[in-house]
Amino acid sequence: MAIHPVSVALTTARDKYIQRNPVSKKLHEESHEFMPGGNTRTVLHVSPFPITFASGKDATLSSVDNDTYVDFLGEYSAGIFGHSNSRIAEAVHEALSKGWNYGGHTVMEKILAKKVVTRFRPSGMDLVRFTNSGTESNTVAIAAALAITGRRKILVFSNGYHGGTLIFPMDLINNPATRNVNLPHDFVFAPYNNIEETEAIISALASQSLAAILVEPVQGSGGCRPATKGFLRYLREKADEQQCLLIIDEVMASRLGPNGCSAAMGIKADIITLGKYVGGGMTFGAFGGRRDIMEVFDPEKGGLQHPGTYNNNVITMSAGVVGLDIYNASEVERLNVLGTNFKTNLQGVLIKYGIYPEHAAGACRDIIEVDSFKNDTLIYPEDLSLTPHEPLPIMFITGYGSMVNVRFSGPSAADLRALYYFHMLENNIYLAPRGYTPLNLELNDNDLVKYLTAFEDFVNKYKALLGL
Repeated sequence: MAIHPVSVALTTARDKYIQRNPVSKKLHEESHEFMPGGNTRTVLHVSPFPITFASGKDATLSSVDNDTYVDFLGEYSAGIFGHSNSRIAEAVHEALSKGWNYGGHTVMEKILAKKVVTRFRPSGMDLVRFTNSGTESNTVAIAAALAITGRRKILVFSNGYHGGTLIFPMDLINNPATRNVNLPHDFVFAPYNNIEETEAIISALASQSLAAILVEPVQGSGGCRPATKGFLRYLREKADEQQCLLIIDEVMASRLGPNGCSAAMGIKADIITLGKYVGGGMTFGAFGGRRDIMEVFDPEKGGLQHPGTYNNNVITMSAGVVGLDIYNASEVERLNVLGTNFKTNLQGVLIKYGIYPEHAAGACRDIIEVDSFKNDTLIYPEDLSLTPHEPLPIMFITGYGSMVNVRFSGPSAADLRALYYFHMLENNIYLAPRGYTPLNLELNDNDLVKYLTAFEDFVNKYKALLGL
């Protein structure tokens, strides 16, 4: 049987990668003795082995194999400040100089709480509580919804990701027996961005049986897929009608608006969950919402228990206070404009080489995906970029503001995605294996040009594999 040309190209790329990174390979092999697969964080696994980094500075990362990469991953949004922001470093140093692990309230948690609530009040936040991660924020938000409503069902959406124990890829939805570590809630699945099918699914439930609707305004792990404003408005109306809580997961997406992504889209949550950059790049999560909802956590009122040794740790609190000052409204706007232009330039390359259809030229070219449980994934246009039901291009760009994703479709999608990843590493650009590139504040115009050049080089070098 003939080997597929994409597989041949991928094998060659992997061989070059192995030769280039001998120290990373050795460290990975040795770590198998102490960690399963030499890994303690699944998303960072790369076959045959991941790069091991020794240091970071500004917008670059240096590996143990003495290569320096421009960082286009930004720790999946948590690293939006780069690797050596002096103001955050000073805040952390100041916090450490006064001791840590107080086992009591700190001044900084009160300052950060005021900043977070003030910033995200337009998204629906009156009160806030801190956690250790975005995962924990979502699990506690769900627990609150169950306790408040007395119901059990949680509506979630295809390709959603709400933390390490709340993952809903399409293959899991299609086959519930798929192995996973999700929490054992009574989840109801609905297709993302699809009002018609979601309405049918909700209508089939017993009246007012939902405790909560949990949704991302932009699916980060799902490929930087933005929800339409119409879909989010529908969910807000449906939550009110069902008298359940609308939980909007902005662990990643809050970076996309000065007051959060949902506020920018004109939607208020009952509970909004946060994480990533809001803690200044430290281990952090938060959830907040309407006063009447959040007051169930008031200890004086016999509320819900929510302990956590590191909820208010002074290092994270101090970093978060400074981080929110750094990533202010003007910086949000600047980074979003940078991301929008970056995405448009990438799309321009795909139009130039004919990967995007001719009628996409001159249009916005954004691809809005509408999932379906009845048919294959449907494709709908944004500003007439694609006609309804037109197949996805073999290589395409999705995103919103400063969150951008290079993606592939078709039977060779996984291999093409891996080939692209190794190609970009060869050009000293670091990104997520799935093509995710959330921009960080330290990137400059030269970095973006370097990425764009490597991107076009990939298209030109492998155009035969892309059907050109």
